[in-house]
Amino acid sequence: MAPEQRFETSQSQSLQQQQTIAPQMQQSLQLLQAPTLELRSMIQQELEINPVLEDETTEISLEEQPPPEDNDDGFDDEFAEISQLDDDWREYLAESRITTPRRDDADEKHQYLIDSLFEKKTLQEYLMDQLGLADPTPEIRKIARILIGSIDNNGFLQSSLEDLCFQLGIPLPDLEEALELIQEFDPVGVGAGDLRECLLIQLQRLGKENSLEYRIVDQYLDELARKRFPVIARKLKVTPENVNRSADFIATLDPKPGSRFSPDTNTYVTADVSVEKNSTGGYNITLDNDQIPRLRISSAYKEIMAQSNRDKNARAYIRDKIRNGKFLIRSIRQRQQTIEKITREIVTRQQDFFDLGPAHLKPMNMAQVAEAVGVHETTVSRAVSGKYMTTPYGLFEMKYFFTSGYQTESGESLSNTSVKQALLQIVENENPKKPLSDEKLVSALKEQGIKIARRTVAKYRDALDILPSHLRKSY
Repeated sequence: MAPEQRFETSQSQSLQQQQTIAPQMQQSLQLLQAPTLELRSMIQQELEINPVLEDETTEISLEEQPPPEDNDDGFDDEFAEISQLDDDWREYLAESRITTPRRDDADEKHQYLIDSLFEKKTLQEYLMDQLGLADPTPEIRKIARILIGSIDNNGFLQSSLEDLCFQLGIPLPDLEEALELIQEFDPVGVGAGDLRECLLIQLQRLGKENSLEYRIVDQYLDELARKRFPVIARKLKVTPENVNRSADFIATLDPKPGSRFSPDTNTYVTADVSVEKNSTGGYNITLDNDQIPRLRISSAYKEIMAQSNRDKNARAYIRDKIRNGKFLIRSIRQRQQTIEKITREIVTRQQDFFDLGPAHLKPMNMAQVAEAVGVHETTVSRAVSGKYMTTPYGLFEMKYFFTSGYQTESGESLSNTSVKQALLQIVENENPKKPLSDEKLVSALKEQGIKIARRTVAKYRDALDILPSHLRKSY
């Protein structure tokens, strides 16, 4: 063959390979960028169109599955590899059935509710779905339906139980029992009579009944709304710093738990990753693998491939589907590992945030995290896109942790969020009869070692919905 012909053939093969690889790489990027619930939907679609894929029901982590390796040297080698992979999984699954408890009814109910979130529902429909999964007496179920009809779009009960008792002639104890049932439903805080009760329900569900946050909401919610931290601290005999940290946590609670179901914001936010403090003072990172189907290659198709009398075209078709399935499994595992590594780096770089709260967020950009993790900056951007993280201070979008900032005169780095927090505190503590102008706010920040321009102060003030000084003045 002439050199030109060899070059043309090689070029043609290269283009064909690019055309084959490109869709797979595109799929891998889509999997990385998709939030957990969307990823689950994408995997379900793949299960429908790829017959060699199976969904394992036992709880085995994707990250614990042995990584399949590509082998294109021949059918026998690839078949041996698939057989070994299948045997390894079977052995692991057999062990996991001994040590891992099966999903109970509560897990199945939770899964049903997660599935229902892909449909557009009103808050009332969502609550009725959960009532259908509950097991009250027929009378309490009937009363619960009435109460759900009395809950507004923000999640609050519009009428007091006493009024409903008088209007409907229903015994108060029965109304209370039905309401207690509803207040166990999702979203947390639904069915409360007012903001205070709503926040207390959320704190209870977080196991904070005996916390400083609970006492503040229970006894001093009005003072908290006015940012009167020293007054609260004095009455509760704690430091203002402790009150400030508790206020940061309370601010992460949802004051309108039903609003996410309103027509213009009918979305459900769920955590893709959780960060929890452990007994040693470090942090445990957990990805939400429960919502991701556990995939494996079907042994039935492996056996079909082993039969030499099968049609060559059928074997080629199955082999192609097996390769696609292996690539999908590998991509999902890689996605989880990438998100975990990025989360771990965020926790390392934002240690003060996780220890002390949002006011201590530090400047951080995606390039820094990408270099530490060993991926491209665009990979970090895709990995955190639309993802949410549960922290000791509530639920945050992962992009929240990437912010520019300033360096104080002492050399300390502060994020834009921290600077805004400092500005907010200055305004809250100013004399209402002599509010500070933007120039004086610049000076006040400078006294704290934060040097920024007046126009930046004005921009941050607008972002915080703080009026100009002449409109803040009290007479």
